[in-house]
Amino acid sequence: MRLVSIPPPAGPQYEGGGRPPYAPPPQGAPGPAPYFPYGPYGHRPPAAVNGVAIAALVFGVLCFLPALGLVLGLIALRQIARRGESGKGMAIAGVALSSLGLALWTVSLATGFAADVWQGVKDGARSDSVLALRTGDCFTSPDGLEGWTTEARKVPCGDEHDGEVFALLAVPGSDFPGDDGLVELGEDRCYERRGAYVMDGWSLPEEIGVYYFAPSEQSWSFGDRSVVCVFGREDGTRSTGSLRSDATTLDTHQLAYLEAAGVLNAALDEVPATDYPDDDVSDDREWAGQVEEAVTEQVRLLRAHSWPQGAREPVDELIADLGRARVAWGRAAGTADPDSYWIREEEAWDATDPSLSITVREALGLATSPPAYDEEMEQEPDAGEMEV
Repeated sequence: MRLVSIPPPAGPQYEGGGRPPYAPPPQGAPGPAPYFPYGPYGHRPPAAVNGVAIAALVFGVLCFLPALGLVLGLIALRQIARRGESGKGMAIAGVALSSLGLALWTVSLATGFAADVWQGVKDGARSDSVLALRTGDCFTSPDGLEGWTTEARKVPCGDEHDGEVFALLAVPGSDFPGDDGLVELGEDRCYERRGAYVMDGWSLPEEIGVYYFAPSEQSWSFGDRSVVCVFGREDGTRSTGSLRSDATTLDTHQLAYLEAAGVLNAALDEVPATDYPDDDVSDDREWAGQVEEAVTEQVRLLRAHSWPQGAREPVDELIADLGRARVAWGRAAGTADPDSYWIREEEAWDATDPSLSITVREALGLATSPPAYDEEMEQEPDAGEMEV
């Protein structure tokens, strides 16, 4: 800071500077101006705010330790009256809010609600709680994956574990959606998210099933808003090793192949639901056209990547096979007669045999055993799910 001098006021100057010499006022003149201790207008400066009043208001607003807020408010009122400080309104507000908070805490303790909430908060904060699980975590649970549990102890995925978290789903809305809403969310969305965590469906063992942990009404009350999607063995035994196959675990060539194959797999999954052939195959023809486009895109992606030496020839062979599959799906899409369409579709399924990709997978170090449902597909071509 710098010191700035204030210039003297304008007016008559006197020899020697300073004040003019004092002379008593003439007879009958008014005496000296009165002395105003707080300025020329008689106003006092603002009184200091009582600190205890501020503290009382803070405790009252937060409803934290309401008894302390009440005591502080009463102390502040006595100090303000004795010292002439400001802050009476804050002290009164602190007393009122703390009294209300104290009443609410009394009711909560009497009903056991506060104890339940506090226990829930402690459970959620513990490292062995379901609420502490994150994508990629492996864990054990006292009762495995059967029934309702809050305990999940994280362990390395290389150790034996009951489950592996592959997705966390945020539950929309602020109101508890009910058990039915959570079941629908868990069953539908968890299955949709499998492919993002396990891009290579061939690497997923047949005995692995999808499970999920959903918020309870009690956990919802203290902020639990996620459905935890989990892989686990359906026979109740424990697994060893991670199932993850995504960008964090795959090399660039494996990732490129699976991304290309995923385009066709996504189209094949959209097969129209048909219990028996009928006279209207318009939906099926449209779908066949979409599969044809997916095969075309898969071929484009395979050609665009620079493959390692050992995989170039198998990839070229697969591209040729996919070219024949593309033609077959195009024929099905262009066939209006129902009987002819089903024949063409069966031919297209045969041309999209997943075993044609085994040599590429072997060259890239990926799983080479088709999933069980792919093997069944060879006998039931309209089953509706296939991975290449």
